[in-house]
Amino acid sequence: MLEFEQLKLRLIANSQEIKDLRDAIGYDKLTREIEELELKQAAPGFWDDIENSQAVVQHTGKLKNKVEEYDNIASSYDDLLMLIDMADEEGDATMADELTASVDELESKLSSLRLGTLLTGEYDGNNTLLTFHAGSGGTEAMDWVSMLVRMYTRWSERHGFSVKVLDFLDGDEAGLKSATMLISGENAYGYLKSESGVHRLVRVSPFDASGRRHTSFASLEVMPEITDDMDIEVREEDIKMDVFRSSGAGGQHINKTSSAVRLTHIPTGIVVACQNERSQFQNREQAMRMLKSKLLEIKEREHLEKIEDIKGVQKEITWGSQIRSYVFMPYTMAKDHRTGFESGNINAVMDGDLDGFINAYLKAASKGELNNN
Repeated sequence: MLEFEQLKLRLIANSQEIKDLRDAIGYDKLTREIEELELKQAAPGFWDDIENSQAVVQHTGKLKNKVEEYDNIASSYDDLLMLIDMADEEGDATMADELTASVDELESKLSSLRLGTLLTGEYDGNNTLLTFHAGSGGTEAMDWVSMLVRMYTRWSERHGFSVKVLDFLDGDEAGLKSATMLISGENAYGYLKSESGVHRLVRVSPFDASGRRHTSFASLEVMPEITDDMDIEVREEDIKMDVFRSSGAGGQHINKTSSAVRLTHIPTGIVVACQNERSQFQNREQAMRMLKSKLLEIKEREHLEKIEDIKGVQKEITWGSQIRSYVFMPYTMAKDHRTGFESGNINAVMDGDLDGFINAYLKAASKGELNNN
């Protein structure tokens, strides 16, 4: 049947990419490393150093996941090839939809694994901190921040990442003036680093009785969460700490005491806050990690030798500095100004369908083709 022949040709078109992916992930090297690590774990005295042994086991697990993901794709390819041939021989047209869906799924997984080979940055594997700020546009901009928080929450949930809101400041009438959230999962920073910048919204404002079109802006800062093995020194005398009551739901311990913490890094003017944890100590500890993460991100981005070189200059959150525009009126489109990638399904984008934008950014960045003007 012609339908099965076309489906088989489509599947075979992925065969070279599957072979190339094996080389790209260093499959043979990974399997050798796994064998060495498993021998190490079987050696006497391995568990004497709990901290080190747990790190080795965790690393082994990550390597095994990479190998298993590739093995699953290679195995699925062989199985699908056989099933398509069988369905074609039997003339079983009822299998067409199911097999097409399976090929779609294989291509999606292949694309995801191929994208993962582009995540080679030092901190790409880390969790990530997202910090949003409302810019030009008043109440409309504050509502835009809450829409972006929802969008990235939906994207994270789609990818099996956990989301934790660490701090937020409600808008005067609606939305949020600012918010900080922690996205936890493998390569969270590697994927979301592409989203750092100013995001522009164009729509008919629900807050305008005249039904006029408004343009609003919000900024998003994306930082890798620091891990315990990162030695980042911030002097205590460079930090000013303020405490305040959380904005959490009433009746909880969290907003009965001044447990929320705001830290100001005096040399740069950088401010971070955390109000999600139950105690002042926990909030300060989390805020300190946030501050170090922010300093680390700036240091890496500006290619500085040490934290003390950071000047703390920030781009204005307004027209002309946006990385992406989201247009609801007079037409619907989301367009990234760095890569040219666009989507006409604005509702899907706002529901977290961001992979096209992220993929385009990572591919362009790997080829040095980003438009940062």
